[in-house]
Amino acid sequence: MIAQHDRQTDSPSKQLDDRTKSVEATPRSRRAIGPLFRLVPSLRAHRRLSVLAATSLTAAALISLALPIAVRRMIDNGFSRTDGDFINRYFLMLIVLAIALALASACRYYFVTVLGERVVSDLRQAVFRKITRMPASFFDANRSGEIASRLSADAAQIKAAVSLTASVALRNSILCFGALAMMFVTSPGLSAIAIGAIPLVVAPMIIFGRSVRKKSRAAQDRLADASAFASEMIAGAPTVQAFNFEDAACRNYAADVEVSYLSSVAAARARAMLTAVAIALVSASVVGVLWIGAHSLLAGTISAGSLSQFLIYSIIAAGSLGSLSEVWGELAQAAGAAERLFELLDEKGCERATGATIALGSPVRGAVQISDLHFRYPGAPEQEVLSGLSLKIEPGETVAIVGPSGSGKSTLFSLLLGFYENYGGSISVDGRDIKVSAHEELRRAISIVPQDVMMFAAPISENIALGRPDADADDIVAAAVRACAHQFISALPKGYDTVVGERGMTLSGGQRQRIAIARAALKNAPILLLDEATAALDAENESLVQEGLEDLMGDRTTIVVAHRLATVLKADRILVMDHGRIVEEGTHASLIRKGGLYSRLAELQFEPARPPEQDAA
Repeated sequence: MIAQHDRQTDSPSKQLDDRTKSVEATPRSRRAIGPLFRLVPSLRAHRRLSVLAATSLTAAALISLALPIAVRRMIDNGFSRTDGDFINRYFLMLIVLAIALALASACRYYFVTVLGERVVSDLRQAVFRKITRMPASFFDANRSGEIASRLSADAAQIKAAVSLTASVALRNSILCFGALAMMFVTSPGLSAIAIGAIPLVVAPMIIFGRSVRKKSRAAQDRLADASAFASEMIAGAPTVQAFNFEDAACRNYAADVEVSYLSSVAAARARAMLTAVAIALVSASVVGVLWIGAHSLLAGTISAGSLSQFLIYSIIAAGSLGSLSEVWGELAQAAGAAERLFELLDEKGCERATGATIALGSPVRGAVQISDLHFRYPGAPEQEVLSGLSLKIEPGETVAIVGPSGSGKSTLFSLLLGFYENYGGSISVDGRDIKVSAHEELRRAISIVPQDVMMFAAPISENIALGRPDADADDIVAAAVRACAHQFISALPKGYDTVVGERGMTLSGGQRQRIAIARAALKNAPILLLDEATAALDAENESLVQEGLEDLMGDRTTIVVAHRLATVLKADRILVMDHGRIVEEGTHASLIRKGGLYSRLAELQFEPARPPEQDAA
């Protein structure tokens, strides 16, 4: 983790250049807001909300377009005829239009906001659902803080785009095209001149929009880096403080934030240029058209009312185009956020089509067979962790696996649980290859007590019921009793309703270990994996928990990984692993007689320490 931030010796501007180049080198959609179009299926899924939002938005725009017509008729007819009743009727009509516009605008805001919230909520759920089903190799290569940043910050930008920005863009588009159409109806000659200037305004929006999206994507990536680092430091705050790493952490975080700031400034600069160019071109075209219109009025080729109508429509069109230039930048920025989220959705997960899977038997007997297993971690392909490992475990058999650290024992558990699939050889349960079995069904048949117990910031009862969320209180208490955890849980202020801190930091290592054993007892799966299940316990608690584990093993298939050989003495078989393969097999007594690796490990653990030689008197 610390080595990862040695890169901070480079200046923030150099990091920005390097990272931005890497981002821009990635193939992107040619459209500045292309990724946002992938939200269309979500809009279709909520057709009623979409129709209501579009209807109210269109109504508000059309009412705005009707106002200039009333102004023209009042100028040409009411004022010229000095007809008071006519003027009263038109002012009354303007009041009615204003009220209708207010109602339509309120409906537009409400329905569009609700639609945006609904679409982004669906997107967040879809991304989270995908993340929770990703293979272990995905989490090996991606930091949790960076993923969380996409779910929070990026989703918030998309929500803003869908809720407000997109509706403003659509409303301005309707106003712009509607105003142009009415301008053409009012004065085709003047309209032809105005329409001819539109490409000069639209071209910069497209060109700068792509630049804004790329720079916004770079800024979001940099912010995610800073968020990921901050998450790591906060989660490991005790370790950071224990090693006096606070100042170095602050420097590293400051450098990440500075890079994010420089990326944001680059994106803001591109948006500012887009806005300036668009408004300048729009204003220039409007002034030119009005100059021609003023001369037409003097020449008598257009009435004052028609020129007023044309003037209002040209202002509406110009204002809409100007707003579109700014909104376009915001949409391009949101497109960068959408791109990052859809990258997660596009990741190749480990889900398998139901129709293509082979179901495990019912009930699962627990026979496990591994043949010629070879495995390398995706992040370290040069190192083979398992090399031709083969073993067969009968239903109900207890097999212990021992060996030096790094021999591949815990890796074997990861493969049995289907966390990785890039291995050679085969693994089968009850004769069915786990590669073609549904992950959910496979993992339902396996309980595990890991060495590093993961606890969640939730009540203890929910932590125990992780594998059986529908379990009742009596079952949870019974599982805790089997794991020798009931006594310490009952002594807590709120008992089983006590909320443990993040990662269970309010519990001791031994208490977390017993919670994990209670989880396995409650799940009651036919295959039990124990990965150093008693490693964090003291001698007294280990003796108590060992009794619970022996009861838990019962007649189920149990695979025990242990460094402490005292925990495997009662196993039916002991397998000794070294450098990714099984080098010895037998019972404790037979392996001791062989005088091999197991015998040397046992000698180190069981041989009493020799007293130091006394100095000669």
